[in-house]
Amino acid sequence: MNSTDDPVPEETSKPSGSGRTLALTVCSAAIGGTFQYGYNISIINAPTSYIQGFINDTYVERWGTSLDIPQVTLVWTLIVSAFSLGGLLGALLAGPMAVHFGRKKSLLLNNSFLFVGAGLVLTCKLAKSFEMIILARLLVGMNSGVSMNIQPMYFGESAPKHLRGAVAFSSAVFTAFGIFLGQVVGLTELLGTEPLWPYLLASNALPGLIQLFTLPWFPESPRYLLIDRGDREACVQALGRLRGGEAPVLEMEEMLQEQQQQQSTTLNSGSAAAKTPWSLFKDHDLRSQLRTVMAASSAMMLCGNDSIYFYASYIFLEAGIPPEKIQYVTIGTGASELTASILSNLLIERVGRRYLLVGGYSLMSCWTVVFTVALTLQSHGVAGMPYLSMACVFAYILSFGLGPAGVTGILPAEIFDQAARPAAYMVAGSLMWISLFLVGMFFPFIVSSLGNFCFLPFLAVCLVSAVFLGLTLPETKGKTLAEISSEFGRKNEMRKGRQVDEPIVDHYQLGAASSFTTLTQDPGPSHKNGD
Repeated sequence: MNSTDDPVPEETSKPSGSGRTLALTVCSAAIGGTFQYGYNISIINAPTSYIQGFINDTYVERWGTSLDIPQVTLVWTLIVSAFSLGGLLGALLAGPMAVHFGRKKSLLLNNSFLFVGAGLVLTCKLAKSFEMIILARLLVGMNSGVSMNIQPMYFGESAPKHLRGAVAFSSAVFTAFGIFLGQVVGLTELLGTEPLWPYLLASNALPGLIQLFTLPWFPESPRYLLIDRGDREACVQALGRLRGGEAPVLEMEEMLQEQQQQQSTTLNSGSAAAKTPWSLFKDHDLRSQLRTVMAASSAMMLCGNDSIYFYASYIFLEAGIPPEKIQYVTIGTGASELTASILSNLLIERVGRRYLLVGGYSLMSCWTVVFTVALTLQSHGVAGMPYLSMACVFAYILSFGLGPAGVTGILPAEIFDQAARPAAYMVAGSLMWISLFLVGMFFPFIVSSLGNFCFLPFLAVCLVSAVFLGLTLPETKGKTLAEISSEFGRKNEMRKGRQVDEPIVDHYQLGAASSFTTLTQDPGPSHKNGD
C-alpha cells in the first residue's frame, strides 16, 4: 500500500513504548557528549589555587627559583585557553569523523581523548610536569569540540519530526547538568581539595566509560545509514528500533527523497556527496542558512554567559556572602541553567525555536541594562544593589538557558541537508570555540577598562543577535527540510525583490519515492559507498 493512500499521519500512529529506545540513546550519547563540555568547563574552577601552587612548586624544583605572580597567571591562562584551542581542533575534526565513521562510532572514538587526558593529569604530580595539564586540557577540549558538533547531529537525524527539537535540545540539558554536577563534585567536601584535585580533573573519564559500555547497544543515525552509506536495510532496522516498531513509511519516504536528490546533485555536479566548509561558502543557495548559523553560533559565546559565571563570585562577595560560602551559592548558577534548559526542553515543541532564541536574547539584553545600573549604583553605596546584582546574575543565566543554550545547536541539523550538515557543524563549532577563546582572553581587559560598564559589549551582542535572527530565521518547528529550505528560499527571493513562483517543497512529494513494500529492498552494491 502506497503511503499517499494512508490518511493517518506518521506522528499519530506511533506504537506504544516508541520513545524508550530513543530516550536511552539520548542519555547514552549525551552522558559522554555535551555533558562533558559542561562538566569540564566547571571542574577547572575549584582547583585553581592548587594548580597554580603546583605550577610554582614544579618550577622551583626544576630551576631553584620561584615564578612571579604574573608568570604563574600566564601559565594558568595557557591551561584555561588550551581547552578552547582543543575545542576548535575538535570542531574541525568533527565533520570528517561524522562522514567517515558515522555519528555513533565517532562519539565512541571521541572518548580516547578523554582517557589519555585523564592519564596525564593523574600522573602529572609523579612526573612533576605542569605541561601535562596543558596537554590534558587540550585533549579534553578536543573531546568537547567533537561531541558538541556530532551529538546534536546524531540527535537531529534520529528523532521524529515532532520530537526533533526536544531531543536535540537535550544536548543543552546535559550541558547544564554537567556544569551543575561539576560544581557539586568540586566542593571542598568532595574532590575540591589540594590532595584530590588530579582526581577531580580525571573524573571526566567516568562518564566516558559509561558511554563506551552503553552506546554500542543503540542504533546508528538512520539518515546516515541510508543517505551516506546507502544501506537501506540497516536504515529500516535502525528506524524501527528508534520508533519502537516498524519504520514509519512517511519518514522513510522523506529520507528516500533526500537520498535521491543528493544522488542527483552529486551526478550533476560531479563532486563528492559530502560538502566541505569551503564548498559550503561557495554555494549561493545556502548562504542565507550559513549566515544565520554563523551569527547564532558566534552570539552564543559572545553574549557573555560564561563571563557571568566568572563575575558571579565577585557579585556574591559584594552582596555580603562569606567567602567560604560562595562555592555553595555558585552552585545555584548551574542549577539555574539546568532548570531553564529543562523548562525550555518542555516548551520548544510548543513555542518554537525562533521565539525561544529571539526571546532569550531579548531578555538577556534587558537584564544586562539592569545589571549595569545595579553595578553603577552599587559602586556609589546604594543599599540593596548587591542583591539586585545577584538577581540579575541568575536571571541572565536563566534567560540564556531558555533559548540560546539549546536552540543554537539544533539549527545546523534542521536547516542543512545530509551532505552539508557536517560541514555546517564544522563552521558553527569553529566560530563557537573561537568566540569562547576571545571572550576568555579579552574579558579581564574589558573589566579593567570599562569597570561597571563591562557588560555593555554583551548588551550590543544580544541586541544585534535578537534583531538579526528575528529577521532571518524562519520557524523550523515541525517542518521537513524541504519546507525549511522553501522558507529560506522565499526570504532570499524577497530580499532580491523577486517573486517566488514555485515553492521548493513542491519538489518533495511524499509517496512518490517508493511504496512500503520497497522500503527494505537492497538497492544493490552500486548505492553503497560506506562499506
